[in-house]
Amino acid sequence: MTGNVVQTLTDPSFLVAMLVAIAVFATVVTLMPAFGGNTLKTRMKSVALERDELRAQQRARLAAAADRKRKGLREHQSVGMRNIVERLDLKRALADEGTLQKLKMAGFRGQNPLTRFLFFRLVLPFVGLALALIYLFVLGGLAEQALFVKLFVCILVAYAGFYAPVLYVSNRATKRKQSIQAAWPDALDLMLICVESGMSVEAGMRRVADEIGAQSVELAEEFVLTNAELSYLQERRQAYENLAGRTGLESVKSVTQALTQAERYGTPVGQALRVLANESRDMRMNEAEKKAAALPPKLTVPMILFFLPVLFAVILGPAGMQVSQHGIFGDKPAASSE
Repeated sequence: MTGNVVQTLTDPSFLVAMLVAIAVFATVVTLMPAFGGNTLKTRMKSVALERDELRAQQRARLAAAADRKRKGLREHQSVGMRNIVERLDLKRALADEGTLQKLKMAGFRGQNPLTRFLFFRLVLPFVGLALALIYLFVLGGLAEQALFVKLFVCILVAYAGFYAPVLYVSNRATKRKQSIQAAWPDALDLMLICVESGMSVEAGMRRVADEIGAQSVELAEEFVLTNAELSYLQERRQAYENLAGRTGLESVKSVTQALTQAERYGTPVGQALRVLANESRDMRMNEAEKKAAALPPKLTVPMILFFLPVLFAVILGPAGMQVSQHGIFGDKPAASSE
């Protein structure tokens, strides 16, 4: 067996075949980059395709969200709900300018959200009262309590149902403001780049809306709506004021005032946006520093309640075990016998 292997390895034809195979392999490896093209160009092309795909997905998501909102604003209301609100004149009794402004800040625009808001403020107290009465007097809840306490709980539940829509709208408005506030400095930077590159304010807002949607859908929606208002409103100032009113943020109001003054007096828009972008970034950094500075006082109570007892148990536990086993002064030595 060994002789056959040695004979095969020393055969001239086998050696020639091995050398030819090695030469072909080396030639293929050497010429492969030339046939494969530029690696950098291939990678950049793949990155560009991926970026375009992500942008297309983002635009599709924003378009779907806008369609849902438009359908939600234009959907046919229940005739009974609208009739109840109009007959009882709930708009005069429960709604004012502050309520309308709060609904706009929460992202609810138009008459349909206002009608639903007023209807639920009317219905939810009775629903809560009915549920509380069923739970307390039919199912036997709080059986050990007096009748006065049960009636007080029923009134409290009805009161909570009356203010539940207000709390919901306030919560939505707060979350929306936080989302817009977090993405606003980046949006100003993008707007500054667009304006300095020669684009108009409308084109810049449309471009920023496409790019900022991945960070804040609410802010992208506001930019799209403002761009639409700039195209059909008679006064551009009104579109900027509507943007500030819908967001309810002082930083946005400052930018809208700067844009209004720049268009009225012909001052450079880029310079104003640069200053306001720097201020917005400084404000965001100050907010982060405030949160970081407020962290130690917030951690004091949890540390006292949870960390220190465990630390004392770990440190003093072995000493306590020794004291319990051997006494305070340890075992006394035995007396020596003479």
